[in-house]
Amino acid sequence: MLCMLSHPSVAVAALLTFVPFFWAGFCPRSLERTLHCPLWLRILAPALLGLPYALVSRSSGLFRWTWLGLYTLLPVLISLLLYRASLADPEQQGEWRDYLILIFLGLAVDLRWFEPAWGPGLAIFNKILLLDAGIYGFLAIRQLRQVGFDLRLRLRDLRNGLLFLAGYAPIAAALGLWLGFLHFHALIPSARQVVLAWLFTFFFIAVPEELFFRGWMQNLLERRVGPVWALVITSALFGLSHFNKRAAHFNWRYVLLATLAGIFYGLAWRQERRVGASAITHASVDTIWSVWLR
Repeated sequence: MLCMLSHPSVAVAALLTFVPFFWAGFCPRSLERTLHCPLWLRILAPALLGLPYALVSRSSGLFRWTWLGLYTLLPVLISLLLYRASLADPEQQGEWRDYLILIFLGLAVDLRWFEPAWGPGLAIFNKILLLDAGIYGFLAIRQLRQVGFDLRLRLRDLRNGLLFLAGYAPIAAALGLWLGFLHFHALIPSARQVVLAWLFTFFFIAVPEELFFRGWMQNLLERRVGPVWALVITSALFGLSHFNKRAAHFNWRYVLLATLAGIFYGLAWRQERRVGASAITHASVDTIWSVWLR
């Protein structure tokens, strides 16, 4: 990825892909300004997300019109469906179009449906572009409340994140070692490696997953089935999303530990409905696992 960024068009594509994600996270109020734009412009604006694909694929010789059409039209369709959902469900109790989009985005990322569109080492573009489409649809068009997607972290986020890390880590370590899923590493990494691993995990793994599972899914389900069942269902789906990770077949050990983790992540988010808090727990668990116990 880093070597590919030396190509000017890929570097521009990276800016067009990652800036919307970080802008929405660090300037969340800015999404409210889209309400002042004409409706047609609000719906069509995310078609610009097709541009990063065009730039990257042209530079790598992988350009296909079908993929360009997908990355251009899919974000527009998501915005249109969520606009219709906002009209049908102004109370935001959760509408079928909300869940249809969540299912589609979740499966597309987890099963890597669109990754063949990208060259080696560039699949992260797919994940973040789909995330951008979801952010724009749910936050700018749907105006979904109580998501908590605000990356201006507070001390309370750190407190809540570490509190639920302290609750989950001993359980996960004991269960994971007993099941043979976790193994201690022989080498101890440097502090710099640990910090860099945590930052990468926080921004590119934990925040996207916590926004999807907690900010959108658990948030919507709470309005339909209540906080307890929303936590249980979301945690189970989060666990199942790991069924194909680090194994050729159904990885039930990973699913079990991820489901338990999802409960603690969901509780961390629910404390003050802040994605940053659950992402701290999530990033810390993943970093401890990858650095010392994988």
